[in-house]
Amino acid sequence: MSANIPTTHGRSQPSGTNKPVTGSQNTLPEPSEDGYSIGWICALKEEYAAAHAMLDFVFSGPGTSKKRDSNLYAFGKIYGHNVVITCLPDGEYGTNCAASVAKDMIRSFPALRFTLMVGIGKGAPIRENDVRLGDVVVSTPQGTLGGVVQLDFVKRLRIEGRAYDQRIGFLSPPPRVLRAAQQEVRRHYDDPGLPDRVAANLERMTRQDFKRPAQDRLYRAEYEHEGGPNCDNCNPDKLEDWNQQPRLTNRVVGVPYGMIGSSNSLIERTEEREMYARDPDLKIFCFETEAAGLMNTYPCLVIRGICDYSADQIHTKTTTGINMQHFQRPRIRGNY
Repeated sequence: MSANIPTTHGRSQPSGTNKPVTGSQNTLPEPSEDGYSIGWICALKEEYAAAHAMLDFVFSGPGTSKKRDSNLYAFGKIYGHNVVITCLPDGEYGTNCAASVAKDMIRSFPALRFTLMVGIGKGAPIRENDVRLGDVVVSTPQGTLGGVVQLDFVKRLRIEGRAYDQRIGFLSPPPRVLRAAQQEVRRHYDDPGLPDRVAANLERMTRQDFKRPAQDRLYRAEYEHEGGPNCDNCNPDKLEDWNQQPRLTNRVVGVPYGMIGSSNSLIERTEEREMYARDPDLKIFCFETEAAGLMNTYPCLVIRGICDYSADQIHTKTTTGINMQHFQRPRIRGNY
């Protein structure tokens, strides 16, 4: 965890304390472990830092050591809701790790109504789904699919001499209360006459590396990246022209709603990226490695900021980490 992020481990103070904590204008009572209604799970320290910056008030938090909870937590309030935030252990990722972290969180804070899985993802842009660096993808049910599909949970079939991969199992959709709130957030964000809350939240950050990338270069799927830390050596003639056109919107962040592909290993090949994006039954917007471990066990909404295009771009974790947290803040508004 980043040293400048106030966190509370279960052993730092006894459970049930009610010590006042001072925010920007008010003094608030310290909630007990049953006083937190929203859980927020991050995978990386950049995401965790950005999430903490979105808190209106910071609490010291209750103790959880008696429940053998190994997670580290940050506690606070957003729009009147008490929120507990945690991060996956450094160097660990995947659906099993995410499920273990969520299990400890739910056990320590039994009053949580739902969890939010907020992190970075690899974009799957095609002409029909114009996903760009810094965009924020929100898991949204499509047809019979719940918003997240586990890509590595398949059964190999052979029909008339041809091999097919059949996905088995079903991942639950986000809880109904979040899907209802999502409609209102979407309406507000799509209305150009209403203020851009994401832009307002960006003013909370002082770090210079929390910004949109200077260049957003998407290469054709068949073109192989030339290597190196960036795309400076890549052939500019291989760029997709449709991705370079300006968007007709005054919003600082694009917010696609659709399917997110989840697996224990990252999708790195552009051909595979294209296949999932163009699959008429899936229409994947981005890929990640944690959400499938949560969806069927814990009520969860998945939000991913686009950091790269599979193998074609370097990671821009700080950019997308801050964008998705800024979009998440207004989503927490409302009565749950």
